[in-house]
Amino acid sequence: MKFSSRLLKLLCKALPKFDPFSLQLRLTVGIAAVSITGLSAVAIWTSWYTQQILIQAQKNHIQYLSDRFPHEVELYSEMMPLEIGMQKTIENLTTGDTLLWVRRSDGSITAQSSALQLNPTNHLLSSQIPLIPKLYRVNGRYWIACGTPLQVQGERLGKIYVAKDITSEQAMFLSLIRTLGIASLLSITVMIVVISFYIKRSLQPLCQMSQLTQTISADDLGQARLHLDKAPSEMKELAQTFDNMLNRLFEAWEQQRQFVSNVSHELRTPLTIVSGYLQSTLRRGKNLTPPQQEALGIAAAEADRTVQLLQDLLDLARVDHGRMHFHLELFVLNDLVAEVVEMAVQYSNRVIDSDINRELIEVLADRDRLKQVLLNLIDNAVKYSDPDQPVTVKLDKPGEQVRIQVCDRGQGIPLAQQSRIFERFYRGDENRARSPGGTGLGLSIVKTLVEGMGGQVSVRSQLSQGSVFTVLLPAPS
Repeated sequence: MKFSSRLLKLLCKALPKFDPFSLQLRLTVGIAAVSITGLSAVAIWTSWYTQQILIQAQKNHIQYLSDRFPHEVELYSEMMPLEIGMQKTIENLTTGDTLLWVRRSDGSITAQSSALQLNPTNHLLSSQIPLIPKLYRVNGRYWIACGTPLQVQGERLGKIYVAKDITSEQAMFLSLIRTLGIASLLSITVMIVVISFYIKRSLQPLCQMSQLTQTISADDLGQARLHLDKAPSEMKELAQTFDNMLNRLFEAWEQQRQFVSNVSHELRTPLTIVSGYLQSTLRRGKNLTPPQQEALGIAAAEADRTVQLLQDLLDLARVDHGRMHFHLELFVLNDLVAEVVEMAVQYSNRVIDSDINRELIEVLADRDRLKQVLLNLIDNAVKYSDPDQPVTVKLDKPGEQVRIQVCDRGQGIPLAQQSRIFERFYRGDENRARSPGGTGLGLSIVKTLVEGMGGQVSVRSQLSQGSVFTVLLPAPS
């Protein structure tokens, strides 16, 4: 029982999880099915052939007795009556497992073994036994019997029947079959375990490739490589192809980032100049008509928006190239939050409340980068909430972290989009897409800056109830 339980546990570990589309499962089932079919065919053929050898040996023996009987009767008939000679011959040839009897054409028994005389209702006497030896089962025992015409001195006396008890041989054969079946079952079980282990190990390089593709990111394209020294040649070739693909993706990604960085840098300066000239013209253009002033105002706003977009792209490009440095310093966060709220009130002309803990909260961060983060979050809350609804900024220190929350009462963000709003240029719903001034980079820059300072940013939102953006920063020890 202990061995069976251990074998079952090993089998459960070795077999792959049930997945009809799994290559490991398909290979295991296919190879196991072919192996089981072959092993079963060999076992069945061996059993059948062994039984045929056993039966044929007994058939040859009773055939020998049936052929010998007439000669023995002829010898005895020279010294005594024919019926006594037949009985005498039967007694000489009868053994513990062999019985003989003679039946006339009218069905009467002329002579028979004493064992048959003691049991006159024996089914062997009433059976229709052919000339060819045949296997019978009588009263739970196995017999091989055949009948041969009996002719002595040219006179036909009926038929001589010979039956041999092979119950012990048949029992031994059935025991052998059971042993062979158990051995085959254990062999099949062990074979399935071995095949599963072998296939699992052979497919290990594919598992490594799958694990690598699940964890790889754009920043890892240059270092992510497969090392399959002991893998088969086909796996090594696939790994080499995979590495070449990663190289091409890395080169394309680097070219794209370099292009964005160069274009942003080259366009920012002339657009800044254009914006400055537009603002100057608006301030001095007293003789401009209202339509002209409106057109110049729109052009100046769009120029400023484009300059801000280019600045955001430059910041992201610096992060991608590892050139954005953070000046971490220890300062009181209460003053910074109050300053940011006052600035936001001035440029947004909105009601922005602050809920700041009276306890002074210190944080180790980059003051300018954190100010940029808070301004972006407040600007985001102002854009996507009703003008008559206030925006609230909260500051507290739960445990070992500093928490800043920017809360609005806007339309909210669908649950399916909450995990993607920090992606670059992602603007999920139509309201956000139509919102003025939005570029889809603000929240991405917030996430990049917060993580660069060792913190985390998250969002919790419900439709028609608003959103809460939470920034967690590590508190100084």
